[in-house]
Formats: sequence, structure tokens, C-alpha cells
Amino acid sequence: MSVYVTLREKGLDFETVPVDLDQGQNQADDYSRLSLTQRVPTLVHNGFALSESSAISEYLEDLYPERPVYPRDPRQRARARQVQAWLRSDLMPIREERSTLVVFYGVKQGHCRRRAGGGTQADRGGAGVVAGGAEYLCGEWSIADADLAVMLNRLILNGDEVPQRLKDYAARQWQRASVREWAEKVRPAL
Repeated sequence: MSVYVTLREKGLDFETVPVDLDQGQNQADDYSRLSLTQRVPTLVHNGFALSESSAISEYLEDLYPERPVYPRDPRQRARARQVQAWLRSDLMPIREERSTLVVFYGVKQGHCRRRAGGGTQADRGGAGVVAGGAEYLCGEWSIADADLAVMLNRLILNGDEVPQRLKDYAARQWQRASVREWAEKVRPAL
């Protein structure tokens, strides 16, 4: 979703090519030659292939800075990238127990086993990065807001306990046109 939103926010034309992960298409020889990490998404731009969502968004930001998806202020940009790194590194247990199937297909999963102290890492950490009722993480919208909203929605839409201010924050991010477009895409049946 992150790369799709970045491309839409920047107003860039692009084509999507589905890759069936259940069938292991990302491990096929042709895809392995294309994607160094065999990950989805992979962007191919002028013969250059790049995988990993945050790397792709940062690459597109460097190439097309006119319509930013990261804050222009260096400190706020660093904060946005910090949040993205945290989401992708520290929250693997939530990714494992709360797939995006709940976000994009409405498929709920059982009780989250990795809860401690009344909340998950996402809602404890999210509460720290979303100050009060802040509309955005860094004073202005960034792609990190969309990424955090997806992580929070893994919990919210599954019915897990999440503080109301984080629910409100995630709901606001979900109203952004580029995010809504991705969320409302017609997807193949499960």
C-alpha cells in the first residue's frame, strides 16, 4: 500500500503487475532476477529495479520532490523515517498475528497472544508518536502516517483494544484519497 500511495500522491503514472505470493511467484527465477530481495512490491523504473516499500518511497521522493510524501524539515523527515523503520522492524509479532487480511478483506483473527501491560507495542508506541489528538505524526501528512494507520488498523479492525485517540488518528488517515483508493481496490477472492 505504501508505494501505491506514494505513486498516487506524487501524481505519477504507473502500471501494477500482480504477483501471487501464495503460488511463490516472488521466488520464481524471473522475479528473483528482478528483485534482489524477492519482495513485493518491486518498482521497475528506467531499467532499475528496487524492492522494499520504504526504499522505493525514498527513491521516488528523491526523484520527484515537487509533491513530497516526506516532511521537508530534516528533523521531521528523520522522524517519519524513524517511525517507518520501527513499524517494519519492532512490530513483527503484530504483523504475524494480525495480517492485513483484516484490513483489506475483513478476515478477523483470534485473540492476540503478545499483549503486555494492557496494550500492544503498536498502541503503546503509537500513543507515543501520535501526540494528543495530532492529525499527523510530523505536523503535516507523510507516508509514515499511512504506514502507521495500516499497522493500527490491523488491531482496530480485528476488535483489539486500542486507545480512542489512535482509532481517531487511523480513521483520519484512511480518509485520504490515495489511501482510500488502495483500500477500496477490488481484490481477488481468497
